[in-house]
This record gives sequence, structure tokens and C-alpha cells, in this order.
Amino acid sequence: MLLRAPSAAISVANSRGENLVPLFSASSSSSSSILRLSPVRNGGCLIVSASKGSNTRPLTGVVFEPFEEVKKELSLIPTAPQVSLARQKYSDACEAAINEQINVEYNVSYVYHSMFAYFDRDNVALKGLAKFFKESSEEERDHAEKLMEYQNKRGGRVTLESMIKPLCEYENEQKGDALYAMELALSLEKLTNEKLLHLHKVAEENGDVQLTEFIESEYLGEQVEAIKKISEYVAQLRRVGKGHGVWHFDQMLLHEGA
Repeated sequence: MLLRAPSAAISVANSRGENLVPLFSASSSSSSSILRLSPVRNGGCLIVSASKGSNTRPLTGVVFEPFEEVKKELSLIPTAPQVSLARQKYSDACEAAINEQINVEYNVSYVYHSMFAYFDRDNVALKGLAKFFKESSEEERDHAEKLMEYQNKRGGRVTLESMIKPLCEYENEQKGDALYAMELALSLEKLTNEKLLHLHKVAEENGDVQLTEFIESEYLGEQVEAIKKISEYVAQLRRVGKGHGVWHFDQMLLHEGA
């Protein structure tokens, strides 16, 4: 164990006050010295003490006082009940960008829910596609809720906007409904990725390291994976055309992960 002390002699004493082992002697060439404590094998109670000359006084403890920085932070804690106590270094621009992304996620979830309802119809009956879009809708809603929780954690205010009415029909004479809906899904995932990158840029511009780490760890990697997967689905649907191949593709989605 190393201690740094002012110019004074340090010794180890037993319970009777007898000096046993000198640990440190004052030096005129230095205002402080490094102390190395070694165990003393004498069976008695050891007291580490600082002394000048032959005077020995036990060290009783150290008194800590608040740093000036802590005093400053203490004065910044709000007292108004409507103001967040947790907010720290969280800019208005980041708060607004988070709210924008929440509404993007909810709107994408709304479109996917509409797709689920379409493919679940009795006269469409593509249960695999219905399952895929229902799960996609729930995933986007989970993303929105995670952003809402983060907004509250940082001391921001969640502001929800009205959602745009999605399509209800996905029939397409040239492409067929399955390919048309999957291409639309790919466009939505790329749009969501663009919005997330914008949010990340806002966080960087405002020096918010915590927000950039949150976006990187929770969203960006997952978004790239989603774009890759849906791109493959689009390629497969283009290959099978509008006929019987769509049913086989639907069956693949239905039993995927089962």
C-alpha cells in the first residue's frame, strides 16, 4: 500500500505507544514522500501514526468536502414540479428528433398492420404474409415504445402526432399483391433507416454520446438486417411471379421460425 504524506516521520506503534517499525522519515529535499507499509509480526495492535521528531499521534481519519463542481450541479437541480429532475445535457434538438422518430415508427407500424388485415382476408388467404406483416407491425411499435422510454429516461417530453391513413388495398395488376406489398415494405424500412441516421446525426451535432450509443446499439444494426431480409423476399417474389409460386412463398413465411 502506498501513501503520500507531508514531511513527517511515520511509524508503526503497538497499543502501549511504543514505536516498533519506522516507516517514513522526513527528507529536506522533498515536501512529500511515498510511504510503504509492511506488516509487523509482534502480536500487538498496530497503529499507523504520523510524527515529527519523537511525538506520535494516531491518524484518526480523513475529512472529505464537496467539490466545487458538485456544488454547481446542486444549484442546477430544478425545484418546479413540472420540470424533469433527470435531464442533463439533453438538447431540445435531440428531444425533438426523438419525437419525430417515435412518430415514424408508429406510422410504419400502422401501414404494416393494414397489410396484415389485407392478407388475412378470407378471399386473399395468404396467412404467411399476414403473419409476417403482423409481426413487423408489432416490432415497429416496440421500437416506438423503446424510444418513448428513452425520452422519459433522459428527461424529455413525448409528443405524439396524428398518423397518416394507410392503404387498405394492395392489389396490383402488374406485380400482384404479394410483390407490391413487399416492395412497399422495403421502401418503408429504407425510409426508417434514413430517419434513424438523421437522428444519429442530430445527436452527434449536439455532442450527445449517450444518444448516439443508444441508436447504434438498439437500431442501426437491426435495421440493416431487416433491409437485407426484405430485399431477399422481393427478389424471390419477382422470381416466382404472380401464380402458384406465391402460395409456396407464403407457406415458407407461415412456417418460418416454427
